[in-house]
Amino acid sequence: MIRWGVSPIGWANDDLPALGAGTTLDTILSDARAIGFDGIELGHLFPRDPAILAPIMAAHGLATIGGWHGMRLLSHDAEAEIAAMTPHLDLLAGIGAQIVVVAETSNAIHTDQTHPLRASPRLAEPDWPVFGRRLDQVAAHVAGRGLRLAYHHHLGTVIETADDLDQLLAATGPAVGLTLDTGHARYGRIDPVATIRRWPERIAHLHVKDVRTDRHAAIVASGGSFLDGVTAGMFTTPGDGDLDFVPVTAALQSVEYAGWIVIEAEQDPALADARAYAASGLATIRQLMER
Repeated sequence: MIRWGVSPIGWANDDLPALGAGTTLDTILSDARAIGFDGIELGHLFPRDPAILAPIMAAHGLATIGGWHGMRLLSHDAEAEIAAMTPHLDLLAGIGAQIVVVAETSNAIHTDQTHPLRASPRLAEPDWPVFGRRLDQVAAHVAGRGLRLAYHHHLGTVIETADDLDQLLAATGPAVGLTLDTGHARYGRIDPVATIRRWPERIAHLHVKDVRTDRHAAIVASGGSFLDGVTAGMFTTPGDGDLDFVPVTAALQSVEYAGWIVIEAEQDPALADARAYAASGLATIRQLMER
């Protein structure tokens, strides 16, 4: 069963709060429901107390899909990471969420506008076994809480390229699921179709967005940062950029993917109306998936 979700990042950006500053949570949730989404991921405007958040979501008729957690497994062990993420897990479990989207952020550059996007951190070969073992431990704990860990490959982090992703999946067990992001995949030279077909049991979650490759190339060439790329519009909603989503949706159908498909496009909402772009992206992907 496919469920249709959206990220609030098009309305109010978590990494660059100036994008969408002044937008209210009520606006985001009202727009999401009016468009026809079944659920929404968490963002920085959402209350962190389940007793407060649950009735808000119920009033808008939306499920809470899950939320992002930045890990620091390169700087401390699994037990310390589990302790650090416990409040987040408590929130997700308390509101009936299903997915914990994670990425290693101890040395990430995607939130630093002074750091060029082309200078992403790399993980040294001897570090993979330790990183994989720690991530397996965290994933087992998350599963014990009734949630699925879904690792997000992301520009500006140690899991960015196709080789990074292959090593991650080889170094970890099935409890470590994957958030496959079509936009980050394109810029990280990851083939989403091949990934879906090779690792169907590991695809736990989907972020679906489009790309404008000329803008990304310009940012990389000029030494710009990830956030410079976001504000320049290197991402957009499905159907508005350079990606062909026909083979992606066909691959999902071929492996009988069941879960959330989240429409996402971090842009400047002053230039790209969040409600209009989210609605357009949903219509594009839904039409392809329902052929």
